Amino acid sequence: MAPTDELFREAMSFFQAGRMREAEKSLRKLLRKQSAHPLGLSVLGAILTGTGKYTEAERLLRSALQLNPNAYAALYNHGLALKALGRPDEALARFTQALAVSPNDAEAWSNRGTVYNDLKEYQAAISDFDKAIALQPNYALAHHNKANALFGLARYDDALAAYQRAVALKPDLVDSWTGAGLTLHKLKRHPESADAYETALQRNPSYPFLKGILLHQRMLTCDWHDTGSLIAEIESDIAAGKLSAEPFGWQGVATSDRSLQACAELYSAATFPANHRGAPAARPDNRDRIRQKINIGYLSGELRAQATSFLLAGVLEQHDTSQFEIHAFDNGWDDGSETRRRIADAVHRIVDIRNLNDAQAASAIRDSGIDILVNLNGYFGDDRTRVFAQHPAPVQVNYLGFPGTLGAAYMDYIVADATVIPESQRPFFNEKVVHLPDSYQANDRARPIADRAFTRDEFGLPQDGFVFCCFNNNYKITPQTFDGWMRILARVPGSVMWLIEDNATASGNLRKEAAARGIAPERLVFAARMPPDEHLARHRCADLFLDTLPYNAHTTASDALWAGLPLLTCMGDTFAGRVAASLLGAIGLPELVTSSQTDYERLAIELATQPDRLAALRRKLADNRLTTPLFDTVRFTRHLEQAYAAMHARRKAGQRPGHIVVPAS
Repeated sequence: MAPTDELFREAMSFFQAGRMREAEKSLRKLLRKQSAHPLGLSVLGAILTGTGKYTEAERLLRSALQLNPNAYAALYNHGLALKALGRPDEALARFTQALAVSPNDAEAWSNRGTVYNDLKEYQAAISDFDKAIALQPNYALAHHNKANALFGLARYDDALAAYQRAVALKPDLVDSWTGAGLTLHKLKRHPESADAYETALQRNPSYPFLKGILLHQRMLTCDWHDTGSLIAEIESDIAAGKLSAEPFGWQGVATSDRSLQACAELYSAATFPANHRGAPAARPDNRDRIRQKINIGYLSGELRAQATSFLLAGVLEQHDTSQFEIHAFDNGWDDGSETRRRIADAVHRIVDIRNLNDAQAASAIRDSGIDILVNLNGYFGDDRTRVFAQHPAPVQVNYLGFPGTLGAAYMDYIVADATVIPESQRPFFNEKVVHLPDSYQANDRARPIADRAFTRDEFGLPQDGFVFCCFNNNYKITPQTFDGWMRILARVPGSVMWLIEDNATASGNLRKEAAARGIAPERLVFAARMPPDEHLARHRCADLFLDTLPYNAHTTASDALWAGLPLLTCMGDTFAGRVAASLLGAIGLPELVTSSQTDYERLAIELATQPDRLAALRRKLADNRLTTPLFDTVRFTRHLEQAYAAMHARRKAGQRPGHIVVPAS
């Protein structure tokens, strides 16, 4: 027997016994003696694929297939390695070849389906998963993968049934528990979602980001049991470098920019690592000379009737098209709204990228010649962070959708102002900071307010009692904020707190919490969602907007001020907690910014019990509304364009991104 045959038999003995380290050593020794051993290459490639050494595995398996193109195991494992390396088109071809050789392998059908999922070809994926399930009805992972495809098609009820089938077959399949949790969240069945996440956490306490996801689900329903201990655990985990929370949910409770930066860096590195295989080359100078306009691309999943677009629509309309060419890359959908129509009319074109995979979306951006690509989502909403990870534009900007650092080296700038990111806080933002001179937040001077004069009776509000309100999302209401509100209500007889109703569970929980603090539950009044113009109009039924902390009102603060309702805030310790102060400064009402919880409560009570003082603030707000910078959309747009021009000039000069301060004008 040849020495190589003995080495291969030895390696296979180790392999079949599950002793992969010894098998790898024997195979490497074999390949040093006979580098073109097809089975040796194939088995070592399979071992390396299984241990996550995908680059070397891919090379070995490619060599094995050059020697034996129809070797099923090599085809299958090469597909796995290519998929893991982010090369889905090549992986698809390999799995297709493998299935031609062995069409009755359920795992191959399921794995090809996962590649179709990566390519967002969900119908093709479902067909593959159905074939896998037909071959192996109790194949839990195939049911799970099918659920992922159904989720991608927004068929949430069907996706939930598939996730539930997967965990019925394999109760320890934690990915299916988390998939069910996310699907239940989409269905707004938040208590059940929290239960699913809690089950997942019990089964795997170290599952990435799960503690933070569970915390956010509880905050969505104002279910505060054990949230204090969970927050403390997450804070400790983040400090220790553990993957404990996603940045979006953590923003709702975090109290320092340092913690938010650490969270974002961990999340970015684990979930959206840089992928520069298709990074844009610097444009030739002659092309820059020929094309005078700066191409700006806004990428968003919310180019419709949604908060970000409510703020930005006017800016898009006011861009100087003699200097800038504006492109929109849409990861969402056309909802047929007036906001969408305005966006479409304002920009050079809208490119639909929702059904493009990340590489295709990045190519579409490069092909558009984008100079500056603006990320309007960050880690919020229907984001496409993996597209930014491919660096499809020379300059990439974090703006508006996510009030904090993305913690990623491929994001060059964050647009801010001196209030939301003071110079002392710059070290906690990975991006270079752009300071606009007034407020960083765009606002639309053309936002319509319905003419309808609502009455308090229509909303169940007292005719004569003082109406405090807060139309922030319920997850921003922390126990500490709520405690303060209840103390305020206790000091202002006959007053009520008017809140938005995100979900019935949250409303019920808040009323229980009020009763536990000695406040009659009926003093909390809940407002249903309404069309935006009518929602603005109903602000006239309130007397004073009370802000939340540590996450302020953002769009909701602009809503209140645009509608003429004074807003009281407390300056926080994070970007998200300093936004309302920025807005109030830009509209000339700094006296409504407090610096402590005690001062916040004191001023709220004073304004509620001193009607002349509140009336004077209302008059000042009315006078300032159209004469100060906050709602001067043209002024804001010129400042934002100056920032873009400075970014572009630095790049053309071969300079790295640097902090930019736009002067007041």
